[in-house]
Amino acid sequence: MLILCLGNEVVSDDRLGYEIWLRLSKCALPEDVEALFEPAAGFRLLDLLSGRRRVLIVDAIITGSAPPGTLHFFPAGHLTPSRQLTSSHQINLPTALELGRMMDIPMPDKIDVLAVEAEDVTTLKEALTEPVAMVVPEVVQKALDWIKDSCS
Repeated sequence: MLILCLGNEVVSDDRLGYEIWLRLSKCALPEDVEALFEPAAGFRLLDLLSGRRRVLIVDAIITGSAPPGTLHFFPAGHLTPSRQLTSSHQINLPTALELGRMMDIPMPDKIDVLAVEAEDVTTLKEALTEPVAMVVPEVVQKALDWIKDSCS
């Protein structure tokens, strides 16, 4: 299993994935669970997802339909979760999964997304905004709960 934390550690709330990865790195995770921080996405997702059974993607999101700090949990493909998983220069997550399958690359059976509604994903700043920073402990706990649920 993989917990894939996406983001950019020098861009305000986009730093969320990095912060979660730092905290998960200090936890005693089960032997078959790996936590990674990745500042890129697109085609890189193929390498990261290949051969994985289950994946949890952690990232910041702006839906405009919820206040900053709101937690979202959904299966991948439900909506495009973040700037890391879609941009005009890279492929998005559903496209990466389909491409992987077309190329006979073993893709995960299940991918879930744990995202936090961001307030600011453009300012160069090595700090989360207050609403996002306040939910970091809850995001870590939800990631740990996901591991427990995935193992049962």
